[in-house]
Amino acid sequence: MPKYVIEREIPGAGQLTAEQLKGISQTSCGVLSKMGSQIQWLQSYVTGDKIYCVYIAPNEEMVREHARQGGFPANSVNEVATIIDPTTAE
Repeated sequence: MPKYVIEREIPGAGQLTAEQLKGISQTSCGVLSKMGSQIQWLQSYVTGDKIYCVYIAPNEEMVREHARQGGFPANSVNEVATIIDPTTAE
């Protein structure tokens, strides 16, 4: 199944409290539960004004539908072509 990186522009994201991040996570998980097992949230990276999320889903449309239902921005959705890490250099 394809993997996607979603860029969400959220001003002040890096300043969100643990409680605010918990609420966002709960909203996301609630939407995922309703959407079924075809879409899965792996993890997210919070930076100053953006959150980068990694999802597994059958297509980009499902990722965007999750964003719509959750009320989250999905400023860009990019399918991962391949994954590299330090072992790629070996």
